[in-house]
Amino acid sequence: MSVTDRLDRFQRRHAWTALPLAVIYKFIDDQGSYLAALITYYGFVSLFPLLLLFVTILGYALDGNPALQQQILHSALSQFPIIGTQIGQNVHSLNGNLFALIIGILGSLYGGLGVAQAGQNAMNTIWAIPANNRPDPFRSRGRGLVLLVIVGVGILLTTALSGLTTAASDFGTAPALGLLIRVGAALLAIALNTLLFTFAFRVLTARHPPIHQLRLGAITAAVGWQILQVAGTYYVGHELAGASATYGLFGIVLGLLAWIYLGATLVVFCAEINVVRARKLWPRSLLTPFTDDVALTDADRRTYTAIAVSTRQKGFQTIEVEFDQPEDGDAEEDPAGATGTAERTEPQR
Repeated sequence: MSVTDRLDRFQRRHAWTALPLAVIYKFIDDQGSYLAALITYYGFVSLFPLLLLFVTILGYALDGNPALQQQILHSALSQFPIIGTQIGQNVHSLNGNLFALIIGILGSLYGGLGVAQAGQNAMNTIWAIPANNRPDPFRSRGRGLVLLVIVGVGILLTTALSGLTTAASDFGTAPALGLLIRVGAALLAIALNTLLFTFAFRVLTARHPPIHQLRLGAITAAVGWQILQVAGTYYVGHELAGASATYGLFGIVLGLLAWIYLGATLVVFCAEINVVRARKLWPRSLLTPFTDDVALTDADRRTYTAIAVSTRQKGFQTIEVEFDQPEDGDAEEDPAGATGTAERTEPQR
């Protein structure tokens, strides 16, 4: 038996290796890096319209309290620690006559929905939702609007946590208390982000998976996002001092794209964790992404079958998937039932 065969048998028989490997392979199967790139593009295009809309709403809701307006805005921009300050200096609220203002707000809102559309496409691809079961353009934008509203509320709550972290610096005579406040604020931020990610994973997916199937991915995404925040803040403070003067607008754009891409990749990968666990898509064959000369496991077959079925465009369309290869006897039996060497999807009436 070759070294590869021994490694393959080992990883299949231990969940702590089979599950992470299956998540990585599912990310590759779904072209997760391209899904993240699409979210990055629409996120970049949507960011300024959304900030424009956000600042305009703050201007009307908190008229007469510019200090609180700036505090909330800076809380939102702190999610982008590398370039948030530069963005804040160049974003201003909409103004003008009422008709022009309404048109501007609606245009900004429509443009800002792009990232929500890209997110729905990513979640439906990851969960292998057939095309005919995905929401139409009107309903999908309605879901995107709900998501934006909830995220906006989350930003307001984040402002309060940011205020706690800032207040911690006032306890100079009690460093232990200041540290305790900062740690507590970080834990509360993770808890809040966990709720937001759970909501996003559920709303952006056409079939609304149950919350218990989203829990691990949401927690992982929240912790990962917090780590990105800390790492980004550290990088700014120690490595990018004076970088804006050196690189100017070009550096800001690249920093923004890189930051959004890291966040998008994190979200897509954590969504893959949810799907692999919910559908028990492990163990996978070790060499399945690299060659056809491999014995597919049951999880491999169900993964490839789901990808094919997800291309169904009409409810009366039938897709049949066959594998001209005997089943791998070493694969673990799926508790939900194996698909065998072929799967036929019946039309939905």
